[in-house]
Amino acid sequence: MTQEMTRESATTQATSAATRETLEDYTLRFAPRSYRKWSPGVVGVTALGGIAYLADFAIGANIGISYGTTNALWGILVFAVVIVLTGLPVAYYAARYNLDLDLITRGSGFGYYGSVVTNVIFATFTFIFFALEGSIMAQGLQLGLGIPLWLGYAASTLIIFPLVVYGMTLLSKLQLWTTPLWLVLMVAPFAYLLISHPDSVSAFFAYQGENGQGAPNLGAVMLAAGVCLSLIAQIAEQIDYLRFMPPKTPENARRWWTSVLLAGPGWVIFGAVKQVVGLFLAVYIIAHVADGAAIANQPVHQFLEIYRDLLPPWLAMTLAVVLVVISQIKINVTNAYSGSLAWTNSFTRVTKTYPGRLVFLGVNLAIALVLMEANMFDFLNTILGFYANCGMSWVVVVATDIAVNKYLLKLSPLRPEFRRGMLYAVNPVGFGSMLVSAGVSIAVFFGAFGAGLQPFSPLVAIVLAFVLPPVLALATRGRWYLRRTDDGLDLPMDDELGNPSGAVLHCHVCDQEYERPDVTACTAHDAVVCSLCLSTDRTSEHVLPAT
Repeated sequence: MTQEMTRESATTQATSAATRETLEDYTLRFAPRSYRKWSPGVVGVTALGGIAYLADFAIGANIGISYGTTNALWGILVFAVVIVLTGLPVAYYAARYNLDLDLITRGSGFGYYGSVVTNVIFATFTFIFFALEGSIMAQGLQLGLGIPLWLGYAASTLIIFPLVVYGMTLLSKLQLWTTPLWLVLMVAPFAYLLISHPDSVSAFFAYQGENGQGAPNLGAVMLAAGVCLSLIAQIAEQIDYLRFMPPKTPENARRWWTSVLLAGPGWVIFGAVKQVVGLFLAVYIIAHVADGAAIANQPVHQFLEIYRDLLPPWLAMTLAVVLVVISQIKINVTNAYSGSLAWTNSFTRVTKTYPGRLVFLGVNLAIALVLMEANMFDFLNTILGFYANCGMSWVVVVATDIAVNKYLLKLSPLRPEFRRGMLYAVNPVGFGSMLVSAGVSIAVFFGAFGAGLQPFSPLVAIVLAFVLPPVLALATRGRWYLRRTDDGLDLPMDDELGNPSGAVLHCHVCDQEYERPDVTACTAHDAVVCSLCLSTDRTSEHVLPAT
């Protein structure tokens, strides 16, 4: 009896500690109305601050050098269309129901444990792009300050850790303060070339790639699109901010929708423009700088060479380094923050233990550092092309479940459910669709179905991820979405405007107050239990039974 009481006391203490930590950034849980005090504009600008990354310049340059300007531009257009179509439903759900993409994924065809796999996919995205941005910063530090690359890699990693510790509160201020300077430094070189070197525009459109084989070709377009589509999981990082949107009301509806559209799927407008500009700068450098081909795909050199035309050498170098450092910090605080949430979500569900977000912040940064030291720039296209198949399969399946299975077929519950006990462990509709889509498209990517089909692996992933969810939902009649439909509480989930209810209830396990969408009835006591305590319940003592 004493051992049981000791065990229960230790579990309660651990849960309480986890609860206190998650109240800053609402790791693993619904973001309550009481915390969401920012205006739609502040949330939108903060979310867009995360797309300050320079990787787009490198991606645009790489695909243009490989496939020529025409194929690269068509590939970028394909990428942008896919991002808008898939990003709109998931961004709306995040802002409307105040959930991150993992919680949305659970109730959109994957199940409580099924979305663990997608969390790992997303965590992989964050450390790949953290490493890419960190590499760019290290190149800038080496060029401007003579710091060795290995030390620059370490510096670009360590500087991020203290900035991410305090979650949304600090990140919103950081993004707002740094955005104006970043915009000026980013736009100036492109504007200068357009005005002072108008001939660079015709040279850009005529560029045929490094092998001179840039004639329009559908296979080349899809290969270019595949590299760009590795960024599809960026919507999950946008959602990590959009979940803090205030309730939508008649008074703020226009501002609410503007922020959701621009900071949600609208991020791709800025991303696509940066890819085009990256290729534009690369073509100019190849044509006008000695040995330009060797450095044309490196953003720090792209900006440095243009700044040198405008400014004294010392000032050009200073501004190039400042731009690189600001951009890297703006995006990598987001990569580190979102990655730590993703790893923590997966670990807590599988082990029923919450080790703390900072532990996985360290893990994510360590993996990124290893990638940097391995010089990932040498095989960038292969990494991104492979990853794109996994990212597309996940995001397209979730978007299809929302748009088709929820709204059209009405086989998937309209409200995204995420609480343990309410969901089956795995739902074959989304989970099965993603596995088939990712598995087949990766096999196509590596040539298993022949060289002729190989460039079309992104299209294979998109088609399968779009077709399979409604087919499986119809085949199973939607029976695997909800384990039970009643959470045991006779209180509405939404207010009169359809926003998540702000009614507050007391969790008897961790002794904290939570809003209505974040709790269920406890099966063992005549009381309420919160979603995190359900996640860390090792004995399933508090979990509601299936009905």
